[in-house]
Amino acid sequence: MKVCGFSFVRNAIKYGFPVIESIQSILPLCDHFVISVGHSDDDTLELIKSINSNKLQIVDSVWDESKRSGGEVLALETNKTFDVIGSNFDWCFYIQADEVVPEKYHASIRQAMENYKDNPEIDGLLFKYLHFWGNYNYIGDSRRWYRREIRIIKNNKNIRSYRDAQGFRKNNQKLNVKLIDAYIYHYGYVKSPALMYQKLNDFQKYKRGDHYQEKNDEGTYNYADIESVAVFNGIHPLVMENRIKKLNWDIDLNAKKQKSSLKNRILHFIEKKTGYRLFEYKNYKII
Repeated sequence: MKVCGFSFVRNAIKYGFPVIESIQSILPLCDHFVISVGHSDDDTLELIKSINSNKLQIVDSVWDESKRSGGEVLALETNKTFDVIGSNFDWCFYIQADEVVPEKYHASIRQAMENYKDNPEIDGLLFKYLHFWGNYNYIGDSRRWYRREIRIIKNNKNIRSYRDAQGFRKNNQKLNVKLIDAYIYHYGYVKSPALMYQKLNDFQKYKRGDHYQEKNDEGTYNYADIESVAVFNGIHPLVMENRIKKLNWDIDLNAKKQKSSLKNRILHFIEKKTGYRLFEYKNYKII
C-alpha cells in the first residue's frame, strides 16, 4: 500500500496557519507528500522548505483571482495538487493547512486504509472533527460545525474537490465512504482576536467574489459571539506543543451559556443524548 499526502497553502505566516504541524501530523502515514505553495505576501515558501523530509514535493502555484466567488479557487488549488500525484499511489491523504491529525489515531487510520484499499465500493474514508475556538481550551459545540468530512480518497482522478474544498465528489456524485475511528483537530479559529478579525475580513473575497468590499480598519474579533462552546479536556497532538506554548492572548468563555434558539437547543439536546444529528447536511454516503 502506498499513500501520498497533499495540501495547498498561501500566506501561512500572515494568517497564522499551523501548516508545518499539519504536514508533520500525517507524514508518518505517507510515503510521499505534495504541497502546493501559492505566491504569498510572506515567507510561506521558505517556511515549507524548512521541513526536513525527503518525502516532501513542493509545487509552485499562482491562484486564479477571477475564481474567488464561493471559494472556487480553493477547490481548484486542491485539484491542481491532487493531479500532481502519480498513479503508483493507492490512497491520497488530504489535509488543510489548519488541520492536524493526533498521533493516537495513526494505527486505526493505517488499518482502515489497509482494510478498504482493494474494495471498489469505497471511494474514501470519513473523519470525525473537533473545531477549536479562540484558544486551545475550547471547542465549538453547536450545530453550526460540521461533524465529519472526507480526508482520505482513492487515487481516482474522477474524484474532484467540491465547492470551497470542504469535501469531494466523483463524477459530481457523493462519494461512498467508511466512517473511521479517528478525529481531525481543526485549529482555523485559534488566533489572536486581532488576527482573526483580519483573516476573516480578508477571506471574504474568496466567499463574496466581486461583491467583496475591503475594510481597512484594525478591529478585533469577539469570540464570545458564538452559540455554545465546550471545554476541551483532552490532549493536543505532540506536533502542536511548541505552538501552544507560544499562545500570547487570553480568552475567557462561559461553556454553560447557550445563545442558540429554542429549536436548536432541542436539536442539540437530542444529538447529545442519541449521537444522531437531525437534518444534517452530508456531503457523502456512508456504507
